Amino acid sequence: MKQVGETFSDATRRYVLGVLVVTYTFNFIDRQILGILVEPIKQDLGVSDTAMGLLTGLAFAVFYTFMGIPIARIADRTNRRNLIAGALAIWSLFTALQGFAQNFIQLLLFRIGVGVGEAGCSPPSHSMLADYYPPERRATALGIYALGIPFGILFGFFVGGWMEQFFGWRWAFVVVGIPGLLLALLVRFTVKEPPRGMSEANPPAADAPPAVQPPVKEVIAYLLARRSFIHMAIGGGVTAFVGYGLITFAAAFFTRSHGMSSGELGTYLGLIFGIPGGIGIALGGRLADYFGARDPRWYLWVVAVGLLILIPFALAAYMVQSAGLALLLLVIPVMLGNFYQATTFAQTQTLVGVRMRSVAAAILLFVLNMIGLACGPSVVGILSDWLAPNYGDESLRWALFLCTFANFWAAFHYWRAGVHFPKDRARAEA
Repeated sequence: MKQVGETFSDATRRYVLGVLVVTYTFNFIDRQILGILVEPIKQDLGVSDTAMGLLTGLAFAVFYTFMGIPIARIADRTNRRNLIAGALAIWSLFTALQGFAQNFIQLLLFRIGVGVGEAGCSPPSHSMLADYYPPERRATALGIYALGIPFGILFGFFVGGWMEQFFGWRWAFVVVGIPGLLLALLVRFTVKEPPRGMSEANPPAADAPPAVQPPVKEVIAYLLARRSFIHMAIGGGVTAFVGYGLITFAAAFFTRSHGMSSGELGTYLGLIFGIPGGIGIALGGRLADYFGARDPRWYLWVVAVGLLILIPFALAAYMVQSAGLALLLLVIPVMLGNFYQATTFAQTQTLVGVRMRSVAAAILLFVLNMIGLACGPSVVGILSDWLAPNYGDESLRWALFLCTFANFWAAFHYWRAGVHFPKDRARAEA
């Protein structure tokens, strides 16, 4: 009897992973380009830091996260490749439309459209990669996939910064949005949909009837019974809270406190978020696989250690008066702050069955984004406006400084997740 694990070659696996990395790169280009454009949009449309924080965070996150679970539900019973291709076309179109917004409300509505489209990217992608790669290679594969985050921020900041400086912020949206429509066609017609469970130790037979998909509430109850998942989700959400706040307001901080232009900021911040950020994601996944193979607790403890190390570097970056030194100090927090990405998603996939994977990824993303993406930029913006009467343009410096301390909380949760993970994984394998 033929096993589904024999279906695709290593070359096909690598190609699919590569295309999904490019897709995720466009996901983050279109999501985070707004970060380099906060200051010019704020000045052009005459809005506050609070409004820009809500635009970059809450407005996107609410629709992105609430749409993620029903879309993931569809992905767990239909063709995931087609779903990713359609989602890519939708968010690319709405990204380009942001360049035509004439007021804050129009920009808000187009931003919501981007969020709805992007909800169809990661859950089905995680599910596909979990089928392409076995558990012992899963954190590394998802770490490579997650490189789309720093790559996307790098290109988004670089292109957005220089496009804004020479042509204005509107053209920046149009230029990064249109290529995604072409990429959607590539995904649809060249990526192969894998059989579910093909990389498990005991994959189902090719002619076996499909497994029954459990209801969403059953998946939620299943995950809530795993303490390691609860701590991973909260810890990841708090880590993302700090990270999204920084990504959204870093350019505005350097503009106000250090007098830098959008073009040079697009280059420097793009390189910092892109290269050290990418190294952090890949290195975090590799270290988690290396140490976790020897002691499963270290799949999550690696993240806790990284979070504790980064805190003094981040605090110093906000306090120094030299722009060059501040940028240099940011390298360590950006790199170590990304350690959580690969192993958190990989261990979530390890804890659930094959027909739960997209929904499990969507539930994790729901928590990460409601804590991180919805609250991070919003809290930084609100804090900045609240501190502005006393600190003026330096209020953003202090808002980012204060939010850095949340990393202590995140580290605690990753320590507790590691404590519970071996038992939870054994239950899943049983």
